[in-house]
Amino acid sequence: MAGILILSGILAPALSLGQNPKALIKKYLTELPSGKPENSISKYRMTAVYTNRDLYGKFTNKVQVTGEYTRGFEDQHMQWNNVFIANSNSFSDPFPEGVKQEYMENMKYFPADNMLKADAFKNFPSNPENVFARNLIWDMMSFEVYSWNFYDSLKLNKPYIINQINGEFDMAEIGKYNHNRILVCWKGISEINGELCTIIDFNAIDNIIELTMDQINSKGTEQYWGTVWLSMKTKTIKQAFMYSGTIQEIEVKGMNNKFLVKTIRELYLEKIQ
Repeated sequence: MAGILILSGILAPALSLGQNPKALIKKYLTELPSGKPENSISKYRMTAVYTNRDLYGKFTNKVQVTGEYTRGFEDQHMQWNNVFIANSNSFSDPFPEGVKQEYMENMKYFPADNMLKADAFKNFPSNPENVFARNLIWDMMSFEVYSWNFYDSLKLNKPYIINQINGEFDMAEIGKYNHNRILVCWKGISEINGELCTIIDFNAIDNIIELTMDQINSKGTEQYWGTVWLSMKTKTIKQAFMYSGTIQEIEVKGMNNKFLVKTIRELYLEKIQ
């Protein structure tokens, strides 16, 4: 009897495991759950670290940009608060607290607003650092576009080319950006804090970027890639990562020589409410 019980204890899980994969694939990996993102208050903290080096890899300086982003209000507006920019000339030392960007406190905009128009940033200062603050907005928009705009077209492990975004566009009159090709891909499911999540990867390589500002001009190429985790239940973003590498030739007003800079950007988005 003991032998039979032991044998049963071994076979039962094996039989169960033999059946579960097909059931799991049919339930979770055949197609993405339908429906729109839940319209409830979602608050995020975004942290972006820019590490600058010369063409040979020698560290020069780093910049950290942090901010809090909230969406899900009844009138559909989005809002930024507590945006800080910190600079450091040490690779290993932690960042200082940084300087709060008061012009972004309670900054609001709506889904229908064109955030690539200069009017959207009319209250921003003219110094080069305002590009970092703009990037917070544009990076958040990228996460949301790659998560939701092509959601219905995604199939498991089949890269989807976004033809609608390819081409050159104006960056609110501070420069131009030209996407070469953007891919998004549904990679599977995972779990965050006990909640099942859809994993969506994206990447864009060989993009051309050109900035033309009062104090600085630059031209170069950028590659970026990242991952978004979407709640399968609410379709809200649970967390996201983005990495990018940029090589630019930079010209600073008042300096005789141009110089090359390689920038690695590491960006992390976490849901805090």
